[in-house]
Amino acid sequence: MRTIEPKIDLLVAAGNLCGETPIWHQREKALYWIDCDGHELLRWDETSGDVKRWSMPERVGGIALKAGGGALVTLASGLFDFDFDSEVLSPRIPSPHAQNIAMHESGVDPHGRLWVGGINLDLAPGNMNPGGVSLCRLEGDRLFPEIDGISCANGLAFSPDGKALYISDSPTLRCDRYAIGASGTLGPRDTFFELKDGEGFVDGSTVDAEGGYWATLVSVGRLRRYLPDGTPDLEVILPFNNPTKVAFGGADMKRLFITSMSLSLGGTNPLTLDGGLFAFDVEIAGLPEPMLKR
Repeated sequence: MRTIEPKIDLLVAAGNLCGETPIWHQREKALYWIDCDGHELLRWDETSGDVKRWSMPERVGGIALKAGGGALVTLASGLFDFDFDSEVLSPRIPSPHAQNIAMHESGVDPHGRLWVGGINLDLAPGNMNPGGVSLCRLEGDRLFPEIDGISCANGLAFSPDGKALYISDSPTLRCDRYAIGASGTLGPRDTFFELKDGEGFVDGSTVDAEGGYWATLVSVGRLRRYLPDGTPDLEVILPFNNPTKVAFGGADMKRLFITSMSLSLGGTNPLTLDGGLFAFDVEIAGLPEPMLKR
């Protein structure tokens, strides 16, 4: 595995408590993302550098941009449609989980389907695997559970052909892969890779045009690329501790954006940069983020 320490640009000193879910909008030349614990949606304009913020009424778990405009926002209590211009938030589906579980970690597969997980808020040192969370697939206005027994859903990503789903239950230090059937149902679990103690844990991830899986390793300031067979290929040393998720963007899709969190999870770097939005240039292009059908 190669190790590199590229020049990392700080685009926005956003002060995010837990930045997540960056999505590049090619036509707008803008990046959308969220601050989970800051209860915000954010948008950075590449041309002007301006940042727009929208306040949410509760913890935000994810965001998906819709093909017809607006977004579907994952809040702790359910899925909500959001209009950026009017700033109207409309409930669509309540959470299927118990009250101690916040909906969290959502993503759209190449077929335009939304997948959404959650985090058990009882998760803490001494109680690292409380379970109770399901990864669900959205069909119409119903959520169908596909994977049960998760404690903290993270690392959600999809192969370029849409035939494989990646997911990490972070406390297990493991990333799993599932085959996606034509109807959206999942096949048996396959261990994609496992981390060792001291390597952090998988937070947010994405997949490039060659099928490489890029995982943020939170608390250790690392970003790692895995080949489609699970072999570690590249490790990027970052100048901050807590990278949370990555997304490809830019004119040629060779700019990698990284969100981060200022909530301390340890690490060796001073916590002056955590919470910012970062980017650096890569050799392998990514793929445009799929839009939600509705």
